[in-house]
Amino acid sequence: MPDGRADQERGRTLNTHIAILSPTAILGYGFPETSFREGLSRNPDAIAVDAGSTDPGPYYLGSGESFTNRDAVKRDLLLIINAGLEKNIPVLIGTAGGSGARPHLQWCMEIIDDVLSDLNRCALVAEISSDQDPDTVVDALSSGRISGLGPVPTLDVEAIQNSSNIVAQMGVEPVIEALERDAQIIVTGRCYDPAVFAAVPIKAGFSEALALHMGKILECAAIAAAPGSGSDCMIGVLDETGFTIEALSPERMCTVTSVAAHTLYEKADPRFLPGPGGVLDLTECKFEEVNERSVRVNGTRLQKSAHYAIKLEGARPVGYRTISIAGIRAPDLILQLDDVLAAVRDRVFSNFQSINPSDVQLLFRCYGQNGVMGELEPVTDQIPYEVGLVIEVIAKTQMIADTVCSFARSTLLHFGYPGRLSTAGNLAFPYSPSDISHGVVYEFSIYHLMTIEDPIGPFPIRLKEMGVAS
Repeated sequence: MPDGRADQERGRTLNTHIAILSPTAILGYGFPETSFREGLSRNPDAIAVDAGSTDPGPYYLGSGESFTNRDAVKRDLLLIINAGLEKNIPVLIGTAGGSGARPHLQWCMEIIDDVLSDLNRCALVAEISSDQDPDTVVDALSSGRISGLGPVPTLDVEAIQNSSNIVAQMGVEPVIEALERDAQIIVTGRCYDPAVFAAVPIKAGFSEALALHMGKILECAAIAAAPGSGSDCMIGVLDETGFTIEALSPERMCTVTSVAAHTLYEKADPRFLPGPGGVLDLTECKFEEVNERSVRVNGTRLQKSAHYAIKLEGARPVGYRTISIAGIRAPDLILQLDDVLAAVRDRVFSNFQSINPSDVQLLFRCYGQNGVMGELEPVTDQIPYEVGLVIEVIAKTQMIADTVCSFARSTLLHFGYPGRLSTAGNLAFPYSPSDISHGVVYEFSIYHLMTIEDPIGPFPIRLKEMGVAS
């Protein structure tokens, strides 16, 4: 099992250290220009930024929409790309457009073209696609090269064919290949979060284990600082034996606790962090305070996998959603709210017998009671003085969703219950109209691992000159 020093022996670099600047946790979240300029004053070897996540849910992957705002992304990219070109260092963008599918990648590329035009600059841009053809995924399923990732349903052909977008999470190899081709700006589809941060150090011969671990911290930018923020800058400096993480805003500092705690962030097991081709082993990792603004990390190891596997993500449409938002501030109703909502549900479906309850989801989300945790809520013996209610309906057509939501809302509004004191209505509506048609609903249909032979092959790289020629 190679450690950081053994990794280093596989490829030496003339540099004694390498620095990566991370402006923000997600492209479009913004960052202070003062922090960014401080980072640039450290002469970084690359500027890298993550641009996506599955955290906002399956809608964005399924629909091809971005969860970040175009103007906000352009603002960030104007500063980042201008700095990269001025300093002649690569700019690397991972998981373009939020989910990294073809429409997201195209969206981000169009913004980059606008930025280069505004700057009156030209750049060689590498576009790395992560879309996977459904037939290729079906073939992999048939040959036994796909396995589940966590407690997910067994993948079948129908789920693959019904997915509107399927992406695979690339590792560092396609990014390094784009660097080898002298790309000045690299834009990837779905990408392993640390990859765009680790690619430049690994290409230069630094430890793969240390580079990936540093990238895992940097991809969230100043979230690993105290106080944490996803909208501020961090810098990581890697050498032969470890790396140092430093906050760039005078308002923040990196502590052993803040940096080490990031190991717990979105992890099933903080000791082992799986990724394409291997698992980072942090069991012998050490965190040491350098000063009040920076922390040094060493001891990270990398366990190479016997078979290189990449994560597949897919989303498919499952119906249409309508919601209604209301407030309840009636103690007599809140005391028996569960019973009243069950009775309302029964009345809705008894009035629409042509609608099969198994084809419609009617959900009541009671914020102040258990709206966040649902059945997992541990605090059930406290009675709130008010409840925020979201009535949600998912059905096979928007018309059915609208109908069921409307009837559920009106039924609850005037529903009589034992001890009721008010006859004016049970709900307070903050909006008019009260019902909101949301359109298509998506669910994650693929969340699986696929073994591959070539880490670059599934991720086509296209280079092109973009912007305004000087």
